[in-house]
Amino acid sequence: MFFSNLFKSKPAMAKGEVLSTSLEANLRRFKLDIFADNEIVMFRKFRSASPKPRECVLIFNDYMAKHEFLSHYVLQPMMEKSIPTRLEGKKLVQHIMNTIISADGVDFQASIAELTEAVLSGSGVVLIDGCDLGIVVDAQGWEKRKVSEPPTANVVRGPRVGFTEELGVGLALLRRRIKCPSLKFRYFEVGTQTRTKVAISYIEGLASEKLVDEVITRIEEIEIDGVLDSGYIEELIRDTPFTPLPTIGSSERPDVVAARLLEGRVAILVDGSPFALTVPHFFVENFQASEDYYKNWINASFQRLLRYICFFLTTSTPALYLVLINYHPQLIPTELVLSISAARMAVPFPAVVEVTAMGLMFEILREAGIRLPQPIGDAISIVGAIVLGEAAVSANLVSAPMIIVVGVTGISGFATPSLHGSAIIIRFILVILSSIFGLYGYLFGAVAFLLHLATIHSFGAPYLTGYISFFPQDTKDTLLRAPWWGMLWRPRFLATRNKVRMRDARS
Repeated sequence: MFFSNLFKSKPAMAKGEVLSTSLEANLRRFKLDIFADNEIVMFRKFRSASPKPRECVLIFNDYMAKHEFLSHYVLQPMMEKSIPTRLEGKKLVQHIMNTIISADGVDFQASIAELTEAVLSGSGVVLIDGCDLGIVVDAQGWEKRKVSEPPTANVVRGPRVGFTEELGVGLALLRRRIKCPSLKFRYFEVGTQTRTKVAISYIEGLASEKLVDEVITRIEEIEIDGVLDSGYIEELIRDTPFTPLPTIGSSERPDVVAARLLEGRVAILVDGSPFALTVPHFFVENFQASEDYYKNWINASFQRLLRYICFFLTTSTPALYLVLINYHPQLIPTELVLSISAARMAVPFPAVVEVTAMGLMFEILREAGIRLPQPIGDAISIVGAIVLGEAAVSANLVSAPMIIVVGVTGISGFATPSLHGSAIIIRFILVILSSIFGLYGYLFGAVAFLLHLATIHSFGAPYLTGYISFFPQDTKDTLLRAPWWGMLWRPRFLATRNKVRMRDARS
């Protein structure tokens, strides 16, 4: 008997269930069934003023609703003013909303499911005896993180504002930068349990209607119990799910998202996540930085070339080192060959084992530095790398040139953070192929990587768009950053309806 009562299920909310005119019946439904054993939900009973007071109850979620707001704008005016007894139903709640409650965000609902969601979202719900409608008052008031510079995208020059976990704050930051009425927002709810709010943003007249419809369709087709971060949405709607390369852009910076919206892309923002997604996303964007567009185009172009070089170094340096010392030492100057041979003479392991072990150790130190508290993590990363590297060389476990190779490889990977995880996988594959087949293995891996890039699409657009175009305007922001007065047109590959970026392009 005990266990049967313990596991006895509560009455489920029927679809389309509405309030009753009996306050006691409504209160019993919420307090004993829907919010049973939920002590965070508060029930405040009160009466309206004489001569004929009416029984009322205010339901709200503690720690999510503003107590002072509800007391000042809901409880106090309703307890000080009388409610006409001749009014019922819709006329009654409209009278209260128009003449008694002085809050700006006020609405009424009859659905028990809608009222339950309002309470769980931080709103206050007022139930009145003899009325089958509930009044919903916006009173959200939980703690929020202030707008600050995003820690993952520091810049020397440029805006120092980043998104927060609040969806409304993110949308306001976008609206602040794009003030035209063509900036549109559409809302969705994803997750049967979390019912997370998701918003898409686009500029009408710039973004392709086909692209907007495709984004909406993919979001609406998501069936999952909960969404806690934009990464859930990213993985569920992306093209080519088995590639390690990012096919959906993400950023904490409103200026980056606004710039992509102005090119005809669609942004996706998720409540509870400071990272906004943008689609489509191309390979060239991994080498672009927001700071490139805020300073001289010559300096920006040089730094962008450095990022391409760094990506080559982080993926190819260990593989080319193996190729040269194992298969083609004649390509290295004689003095350097003798130096490397002398350094490796006492090392008992082959070069491929050295590369793999030291590369793995570097990633372990990096991961440990990220997960630990910042002061400890910095010390572990720096001191650990120095101590382990010196000890490994002194113990003849690895050679000194290998320390240089691993250091160059690891540091170069930080120049393209969005490709860091992908670069590790590419590096490992090239090392294996180069250790077995030499230069032919490296070339085979490089060609296979390029072919893989050519097969990837992002929301119907080729991933290598910008590199493969014969239209000059499409290539002015790829390897180099052209000056603003030279980028007259928006990227043609986004299929935007309004391609003109600058007025001179009309001539």
